[in-house]
Amino acid sequence: MKDFFARLRNLDERWGYSILAVVAVLFPIVVPSNRWIQVANFFFIYAMLGLSLNIILGYAGLFQLGHAAFYAVGAYTTAILSTYFNVPTFALLPISGILAAIFAILISRPILHLRGDYLCIVTIGFGEIVRIALRNDVSSLVFLANIPGLAFLKEKLGNMVITGGPNGIMGIARPRVFGFVFRQQWHYFYLFLAFVAFTIFAMRRLENSRLGRAWTCVREDELAAEAMGINTVQVKLLAFALGAAWAGVAGGLYASWVTVIAPETFSFWESCIMFCIVVLGGTGSIPGVLVGTIGMIVLPELLREVLVNIQQWRMLIFGAAMIFMMVVRPEGLWPSQRFRRELELAKEMAVPGA
Repeated sequence: MKDFFARLRNLDERWGYSILAVVAVLFPIVVPSNRWIQVANFFFIYAMLGLSLNIILGYAGLFQLGHAAFYAVGAYTTAILSTYFNVPTFALLPISGILAAIFAILISRPILHLRGDYLCIVTIGFGEIVRIALRNDVSSLVFLANIPGLAFLKEKLGNMVITGGPNGIMGIARPRVFGFVFRQQWHYFYLFLAFVAFTIFAMRRLENSRLGRAWTCVREDELAAEAMGINTVQVKLLAFALGAAWAGVAGGLYASWVTVIAPETFSFWESCIMFCIVVLGGTGSIPGVLVGTIGMIVLPELLREVLVNIQQWRMLIFGAAMIFMMVVRPEGLWPSQRFRRELELAKEMAVPGA
């Protein structure tokens, strides 16, 4: 297995992505099954989410377990503006991304001084706050009417419905381009494929950019990065904003695909899946995120054919897989070259008596 992944990593990246592109384009033709095309669509959505989280976790080294909150902001932005104001879906995607980025800046700026587990715990809390707020809708703000001078809010907020509460929002408009409406699963397949291809291209350019190198410096040694003149607060804030923005775009695409969303769709478990995709595939690695998405999204569907009650054992299997991977391959299935060299150097330095 190790030799197999080593040979794959030595393959020219351009050839690898070209082969993947050809396979993806031909997939709906070779496998004309709506079920498996739907599974492929879920793969694309989670690949976008994994790549967006990879900016925060893989490049900048910031532990984030509340990424589903940004996913939810994008999905609900698209749903609300689509159902209440009839704004076209494609016009809503950048709006969803911008609002998710603004939300990320607002919540991350006060906590950027935290590191490691402490930052992780705080992001979990923010993720749950967003989910609960969406479930309670604006009626949960009725308590503001107790403030002197705001009594008029009691009736207005009590009768107002925005997020739909536990039932969510239904009837979200489907994407439309020059009169063509995306309805079939294979329509969304090629739409999502185009977005994933653009995401991979953008992430690759971002990884090799000046900002990408700054993220790497901050992840490796924040004090040294500051000494070299890097504004670490600004760099980490940009990581949160860009990662959240693309998660918001993925949320908008998801909402326009399923046309029905609810708060429980964006639970803590979703954040765990995204986190596992990045860690299992290989932190900071674009191909690793794709491999991790296959393991977390596609593999359970393949096992469903063998294990009837796979859903009941899903969390146990994922937990066992995480433990196994951390013991056997702590660098992930397809780690980035930089991260792999760091682990090899750490092993060389950890000699007995050192």
